[in-house]
Amino acid sequence: MTTSKAALFPPEIEAYRERIDAQLDRYSQFDSDCPDHLCEAIRYCLLAPGKRIRPLLVLTAAKICGGTIENALPAACAVEMIHNYSLIHDDLPAMDDDELRRGRPTCHIKFDEATAILAGDALIPLAFEVIARDIKPAEVANQCVGVLARAAGPSQLVGGQADDLNLQFAPADVESLEKIHRRKTGALLAVSLEMGALSAQATPEQRVSLVNYGKHLGLAFQIVDDLLDLRGSQAKMGKKTGKDADLGKQTYPSVIGEESSVLRAQEMADKAIDSLKPFKDAATALEFLARFVVGRTH
Repeated sequence: MTTSKAALFPPEIEAYRERIDAQLDRYSQFDSDCPDHLCEAIRYCLLAPGKRIRPLLVLTAAKICGGTIENALPAACAVEMIHNYSLIHDDLPAMDDDELRRGRPTCHIKFDEATAILAGDALIPLAFEVIARDIKPAEVANQCVGVLARAAGPSQLVGGQADDLNLQFAPADVESLEKIHRRKTGALLAVSLEMGALSAQATPEQRVSLVNYGKHLGLAFQIVDDLLDLRGSQAKMGKKTGKDADLGKQTYPSVIGEESSVLRAQEMADKAIDSLKPFKDAATALEFLARFVVGRTH
């Protein structure tokens, strides 16, 4: 198993990250009917060093709603599987055509395009298998399947990606840009919070507060991504920077300017934190993650 060496978070959150990595390792131990090269490609991507922001959101949301890490862990791993499938496919030549991801060759470079497509394909049903089998009770598993399927589907993640590709070299405004990234980036972040709340059988009010936090955090996350692509270094980012401009993509800095983008990211993070008021002191970890997102350098 490959894990991140450097501690990024306070000890409690780092402990969550270690549990996520260990469980992802267990979930990607396949039987002999899975071809060796496919297994290797899946594990190469799924276990690559990463911040694990989405599964961490699942676990922290569950915790502040009175749930347990054990009950939330399958949902956390499932959302990370969906995230990784999307990264594998985004990196393909027909999409963003990236050769580096997390400082290593992307899946289609390390293996080949067909294997990369199949590795991404395999992670989608694996995510839903994990939810259906390991989340209890069955009613909660059913709810988690529904919200994750919608977040990853044609009106959210995939739809946002399609619009992002179609807007290359086309004029854009803030409204159209936010519509794309609310779906392409924000949907998986918001559903991570929602699945954590569901696993804890949270109240409707708690669930709404967490989803609102996730929506604002998603926009902050994407704005920072856009800024890092503009001014970050390849060494820190672990991937080529300046790609958005090369591909003619519309980004927050290109639409509203770099300085306004910085302010907008902070505004979204502040709104995310404000959504947590009903949880009072219990929301410390989520407040930290919101500040981490806007302050990251890679």
